[in-house]
Amino acid sequence: MSTVTGPDAAARHNTATAHTAPSQLSLIRTHTKAQLLEQLRIPVAVISSVVFPALVLMFFVVPQPAVTADPMASLESIAQLGVFGVMSAFLFNYGVGVAEDRANPWSSYVRSLPVGALPGILGRAVTGMLFAFMSLLPVLILGALLTSAPDAFTSGDLPWWRVPFAVAVWLLCGLPFLALGLFIGHLCTSKVAVAVTQVVFFPLAFAGGMMLPPLMFPEWLNTLSLFLPSRAARDLSVFALTGEGLHSTTVVCLLAWLLVLGAAALWAARRDQGRRFR
Repeated sequence: MSTVTGPDAAARHNTATAHTAPSQLSLIRTHTKAQLLEQLRIPVAVISSVVFPALVLMFFVVPQPAVTADPMASLESIAQLGVFGVMSAFLFNYGVGVAEDRANPWSSYVRSLPVGALPGILGRAVTGMLFAFMSLLPVLILGALLTSAPDAFTSGDLPWWRVPFAVAVWLLCGLPFLALGLFIGHLCTSKVAVAVTQVVFFPLAFAGGMMLPPLMFPEWLNTLSLFLPSRAARDLSVFALTGEGLHSTTVVCLLAWLLVLGAAALWAARRDQGRRFR
């Protein structure tokens, strides 16, 4: 029996490895599927993140005839609650989810595999985007059925392209909260992350004008909220859906928070990586 050695053997080995090594795309699909299944194993968490914004619409918007009878006021409320849903999905999916993964021995083992961090990061990002999008659907459906929002489009006052444009803006406006969730998840234990995420989420949502329109704020709170990422996300989303409500500082504020929170999330991830995998 002969044995092939030298360059030919190395070439055959490299070819065999290339055929057997999974691609980055297949790894991303695998991580995404695993993240989805992990989330679906906790139906209460999935249902709460998807249904909660719609419940807020039902309890706080629909009972107000002055709002539901006005197409533009209805669209403004829908835009606010769209950001509310995306913000909730990103903060809890990353803030609590990453903290739980850090405490999971299987996740620690997966992170030690020689496939890099990219598939896991993108898999969680796709999962977060999916649940954020799912939180938008009940708000849009109930808003169309129970308010006069569609009248703004059927009358010709607004073009229909603003609806898909607003969905894209909602998801983009969630990026600072994705980074904030990563920051919390890499710094806190799973139990602490739940409490910290809740403490951060509700004040940001209220001061950002997602539960009450900023028009109802006292002057000091309105001025303060203009410097918050939640208010910037809210105003940009309202503008995307209605063409109104954009301040001169909105985009700059949102980008500044994205840079700051993104840098904080990167620092926290590297700190955690250095402590547990050095």
